[in-house]
Amino acid sequence: MPAVPGRAERVERGLAARRATPFAALAECGTDVGRDPIGLLEQQSATRIPALVPVRYGRMASSPFAFFRGSALIMADDLSGTPRTGLTVQLCGDAHLSNFGIFATPERVQAFDINDFDETYPGPFEWDVKRLVASLAVAGRERGFRRKQRARIVRACAAEYRETMLRQAERGNLAVWYSHLDPAAELAALRDELDTSAKKSMRRTLDKSWHRDSVHALTRLTTEVDGRRRIVGIPPLIVPIEEIFAEEDAQSLFEGLRRRLDDYRETLQDNHRVLLRRFEFVQAARKVVGVGSVGTQAWILLLQGVDGDPLFLQAKEAQRSVLANYLDGPSFPNQGERVVAGQRLMQAASDIFLGWQQGPGPDGVVRDFYVRQLRDGKGSAVVEAMRPPGMELYGRLCGRVLAYGHARSGDRIAIASYLGSGNGFDKAVTEFAESYADRNARDHAALLAALDERRVTARFGM
Repeated sequence: MPAVPGRAERVERGLAARRATPFAALAECGTDVGRDPIGLLEQQSATRIPALVPVRYGRMASSPFAFFRGSALIMADDLSGTPRTGLTVQLCGDAHLSNFGIFATPERVQAFDINDFDETYPGPFEWDVKRLVASLAVAGRERGFRRKQRARIVRACAAEYRETMLRQAERGNLAVWYSHLDPAAELAALRDELDTSAKKSMRRTLDKSWHRDSVHALTRLTTEVDGRRRIVGIPPLIVPIEEIFAEEDAQSLFEGLRRRLDDYRETLQDNHRVLLRRFEFVQAARKVVGVGSVGTQAWILLLQGVDGDPLFLQAKEAQRSVLANYLDGPSFPNQGERVVAGQRLMQAASDIFLGWQQGPGPDGVVRDFYVRQLRDGKGSAVVEAMRPPGMELYGRLCGRVLAYGHARSGDRIAIASYLGSGNGFDKAVTEFAESYADRNARDHAALLAALDERRVTARFGM
């Protein structure tokens, strides 16, 4: 085992990175020359379900913030042309506001953390920070906040990230590994900063998240047919396999999914394999998810125990990370394994049923998937309803848990040394965020123009 570098050496590494990439360089947004954001989206669409691609465009066209949520590839392409610190962590890869939320840990307590890892990949820590602060600037514009209000919100998020990393640099390895945020206390404070309607929504989010589990999903997504629970189709958002394929094909696919569940089970810890064996696979349905992921293969799987107790799993296609084209990193035989490995590294606690699988679909194409529970105490804040103080506090919470994740996987001492105790970093990424919000607005307008010109088509209201 190689020797672990000492603190002095790691501090010097951070200082050297700052000399090579000063804070002013982080404010750079890159050039617009040669950019084709719609072309990048079209490249992604080529590997997705054709009938669902218009749903993705419709969701992204609905607002600049919705466009931003689906633009991880576009932003990765932009960031690849900007200076880098060289301080590598496990990146979320899509660290925008709506990809943070509440979920239940295996110990059955609530946690607040990053909750989407489709694009996770090793890379420079600032790429995640830039995507997070840019999402605040875009969301602030959508809420009609003034420029000074947006700058205050973004600076607070950047400062929280920096200050958290400084604290983590002074802590021991185990303390850093176990660091987490208590949503009951922190989101209660956030709730006080919301307007009346949003305050009620936040209270419902906290109270109801515990009830968002497989039992809740059973009542919402199924009905009883001939004494058995069956998933109700809501096309094109939820479509049972027997409604997509002919009866013979659907039965063949069902049997294939059963075998693939056995393969997936082998990626779980031994004790969780025992638990999963106590459930029988009942039915599957294709489900449209998120904004950026629309058009990829995603299935919900209904399993039931001997007494009818349900377990809903979600099997989501894992394609190559959008970051992999721009960064040197490891290769994985299964992209689902990449997602799971990144999630386990960044999250304070992860789903006991988090695993991966690979196999051919009905079209014969071999695809990678990662699997997790469909609902397990999940909830999220209503970003679009926040007032400036509430968004500032929420941005701080996101900045803190992002720093927790980066400190687990990267050299926290070197990163803290780079960031320093002043506000130079905060100012630089605040400038970047506002510039990138301008670019995002232009890209959203370009999508609307592409729709008008029928370069792409959209389906709205889905």
